[in-house]
Amino acid sequence: MSLACLALAGCATVPVVSESHRAHPKAQVQISGSRGPLSARQSKAVLSRLAAQAPNAGALERHLAIEQAVAESPLFTGNRVTILRDGTETFPAMFAAIQGAQRSIELEYYIFEDVSCNGQSLSDLLVAKRKAGVAINVIYDGIGSVSTPAEFFTRLKDAGVQLVQFNPPNPLKWRGHFSLNDRDHRKMLIADGTLAIVGGVNLSSTYQSAPGSAGSDETTPHEFWRDTDLQIAGPVVSELHKLFLQHWRQQTGPPLGTVATAPPGPQGDEVVRIIGSAPSKLNARYYATVLSAIQNAESAVWMTAGYFVPTHQEKEDLIRAARRGVDVQLLLPSHSDSSPALAVQRSHYSDLLEAGVKVYERDASILHSKTLTVDGAWSVVGSSNFDARSVLFNDEVDAVVVGRETAAQLQRIFQEDLEHAHPIDLARWKRRPVAAKLREHFWRVWEKLL
Repeated sequence: MSLACLALAGCATVPVVSESHRAHPKAQVQISGSRGPLSARQSKAVLSRLAAQAPNAGALERHLAIEQAVAESPLFTGNRVTILRDGTETFPAMFAAIQGAQRSIELEYYIFEDVSCNGQSLSDLLVAKRKAGVAINVIYDGIGSVSTPAEFFTRLKDAGVQLVQFNPPNPLKWRGHFSLNDRDHRKMLIADGTLAIVGGVNLSSTYQSAPGSAGSDETTPHEFWRDTDLQIAGPVVSELHKLFLQHWRQQTGPPLGTVATAPPGPQGDEVVRIIGSAPSKLNARYYATVLSAIQNAESAVWMTAGYFVPTHQEKEDLIRAARRGVDVQLLLPSHSDSSPALAVQRSHYSDLLEAGVKVYERDASILHSKTLTVDGAWSVVGSSNFDARSVLFNDEVDAVVVGRETAAQLQRIFQEDLEHAHPIDLARWKRRPVAAKLREHFWRVWEKLL
């Protein structure tokens, strides 16, 4: 089976995003609110506010229209966005969202474990909420959660929690078309259809590693994982609910009861787009969106990538941006839970540095965060890595936030992370040992799988 998976992966081809996406589109930007699509006048007012925050108003409007064409999902205004850093902030927010839910809880995670926060386990909390009458539905990946003890799932199921395993590794449980490479890499929590948490943080004990973090075990040494999530309240949460339902039906989950499908009204003034990528349906929407953002950048591209295994087009677009004067900065891991991915990452340094891209490696943690800011006015946070696997095999979910406030916060966090990082110097890098270069070359052959 492993050999078959390798063969199939070798045949997979990353799509080429057409150069026509750089042209000025004719379609108007679609903006929705809590009551549906806004009028032309209302949309113009929102765009004017966003344009006032951008370094180039025309470029921003052009980019948003291009993005709409490739993302195929609307922008939603009226949202409140909060950045959550690491398990220290994300786990308390997750547990609070679950505790506060009155009608429904939807969880979709690549890694789904019985984590704890402030002395309370996830299983205890979910069982208590189910006994209180809250509908709880869970999708977890069959490979990502393969090490989770069966007793955890049994306890939840016995309490009435509905569970769906995405693409089970057991052939007897396969549902129609199946590939062991096709994984549900999404990480999202939805409470009452009004509040969501989305990003790179799994429901995994690895995020209990930060010293002093909620649920950390001070007696057991762990590697600290650096990551980023967004907490979102507002109309755009309905888009996440739709993505959850699509997976639930695709995986033949049991019938669902009535759940909240839309927030009661605006919660803030942030403009957000949700992008759900599903390679099985040839919907590499995040990939096209990110390329569009980089191609249309005018002043700055700041990226944090836990796994930097770029496709040819991703790498070339970063190089082109740097050569036309854009401040391209990459914050990447200095060590990783995937040493092959780290080797491939480093194999690209020379080309990037020669083009003027600034590369930094973060020390003293495993960097897992996936964030990108462009021109201080456009940001994306989600589950997608900057690699071919997220394009070819993984179902992902990412949130695009348009506006200066969130971008400024992410840029500030980026700069704080740089205080724990070291720059890569081109001259010194070229003198690295031959053995390291050979290792990098070897793993480049397998980069689609990493």
